Amino acid sequence: MILQHFKRKKYKAAHSINIQADFAVKCPECEGLFFKSEIDKKNKICPLCEKYMKMSARERIESIVDKDSFTEYFKERKIRDPLEFPEYKEKQVNLRKKIKEDEAVVCGVAKIDDIKLVIAVMDTRFMMGSMGSTVGEKITKSIELSIKKRYPLIIFTASGGARMQEGMFSLMQMAKTSQAIAKHNEKGLLYISVLTDPTTGGVSASFANLGDIIIAEKGALIGFAGPRVIQQVTGSRLPEGFQKAEFLLEHGLVDMVVKRELIRDTLADVLNIHSKIKRRG
Repeated sequence: MILQHFKRKKYKAAHSINIQADFAVKCPECEGLFFKSEIDKKNKICPLCEKYMKMSARERIESIVDKDSFTEYFKERKIRDPLEFPEYKEKQVNLRKKIKEDEAVVCGVAKIDDIKLVIAVMDTRFMMGSMGSTVGEKITKSIELSIKKRYPLIIFTASGGARMQEGMFSLMQMAKTSQAIAKHNEKGLLYISVLTDPTTGGVSASFANLGDIIIAEKGALIGFAGPRVIQQVTGSRLPEGFQKAEFLLEHGLVDMVVKRELIRDTLADVLNIHSKIKRRG
C-alpha cells in the first residue's frame, strides 16, 4: 500500500513528522512518500512517477536470481591503500561498517530460471561504485570463475569510473579486466553486460562495453566523461540526452534497452536461447 502520494507542497508539511528511514522512502523526483516495503516489492520504482530509485547490489541480485540460489564468492577482508592516500583507509573502514559490504561489487554464483551462472553486481553506495584494485580483482576473479566452471557470466555495472585515491593502480584495472574478458571470449562463453545508472569512466571504457550482449536499463546514464568536459575539449554542442541508454541504442552502442521490471525475464530468455544453441552444437 502506498503511504501517501504527497505532492511537493503536501510532502513538505508531512516531512516534519518524524518518520524513520527504515519505514518510509521519499521519491527524489516527485517527492512522494511511500512504505519502504512497497517500494522494495516494486524493484525500487516509484508507483507515482515511475522514477527508478537506486538499488543496492544485494537488492539487485535478489530481484534477478532464483530464490535462495545466490552463493557469494571473493569476499575481501584486506583493505587496500596502495598510495597511502590521506583518509582513504579510514573511509573504506567506515563504509564497510555503514553499508555492510566489503567493496563496490558483490560477486558469486547463482541461477536464473534454473540456469547456473556467475554474477557480479556493482554498488554505488561504496564510493560511487568506483573501480579500485579490489573491485578490479573481484571482477577478474569472477570472469576466471566463469571460465573454470564454464558458466555464463552476467555483470551489472554502476560506477562513477576509476578510483582517484588509487591513481595508476585503478587505471590498471581497465586492462586487467579487459584481458580477462578476452580470455573468456576465446573460450566461447557467454558474457552479458547490463549497464545501469550510471555507468561511466573507466568501467564504461573497459569490461562494461565488452559484452557479447549489452543490455542497458531504461534511462541509464552511460558514457565516459561528463557532458561539460566533452564540450570543453571538443568545443562542440552536444545533442540532447546523448548519454542516455535510448540514445545509445539508436546509435548501435547497446543491443537493447529494457525496463527494470523486465530485466530478469529478458536475461532468462537470453540464457535459455543460449543453452538450447549449446545443446544443439
